[in-house]
Amino acid sequence: MTQLRFPNAFRTGAAIAPILAALVFMLLATLPARADLRVCNQTANPVSVALGYKSERGWQSEGWWIANPDDCAVVVLGDLQRRYYYLYAVDDIGGGTWEGTAFMCTQNESFTIIGVEDCLARGYERTGFFEADTGEKGENGGENTSWTFQLTDANAPGGLAPGGDVPPGAGAPTELDVPPEGDLPPDTGESDENMQ
Repeated sequence: MTQLRFPNAFRTGAAIAPILAALVFMLLATLPARADLRVCNQTANPVSVALGYKSERGWQSEGWWIANPDDCAVVVLGDLQRRYYYLYAVDDIGGGTWEGTAFMCTQNESFTIIGVEDCLARGYERTGFFEADTGEKGENGGENTSWTFQLTDANAPGGLAPGGDVPPGAGAPTELDVPPEGDLPPDTGESDENMQ
C-alpha cells in the first residue's frame, strides 16, 4: 500500500493556524465596540419606525424602517452621537402607535425632513414622537453603548395598542407620556412655528 506524504509546508501551516487565529481574535478584541440604536418588534405585525434628532442642520426626522415580527430595525448604525433620539412607530396592520409629545414632520413615503416647524403647511404630517434617552457619554468621553427599544403590545405609549385595545394604564401618565426632557421643546398646544 502506498503511504501519502504531505510536504512540510502543510505541516507548518497547520502549526501556524492557531497562532494566526489568536492574533485575529486579539485584533478584533481591540477594535472599539459599535453602539447601534435598535427598535425591536415583539408584536405579531410588521411595524414602521421613524426617527428624529437634532442634526447640524436643525431638527431632522427620517423614516421608515420596517421591523418585522420578532426582528429588529437598526435606525442608527454605529456610535450614538447624541444622548436624545425621538421615535415614532406604527403597527402596519393593526394601526396602533407608539407615540409621544415631541412633534416632528413625517410623510407616508420614505423621508428625510429638516425642521419641525409648519409641518402641515409644508405638505407633511405633524406626528408625536417619544423621547429615547440613551444615557450620558461613557466614562473618559467614550461613546454611548448600544440602545434597544422593545415594541410590545403592552407598551404602546400613545393611541391604541396594536389590535385596537386600549393600552394598560391608559389615561394615567406614564414615563413615556412626560414631556421630553432633552433639548426638544415640549408641545405646548401652540402652533408648531415656535419649535426651532
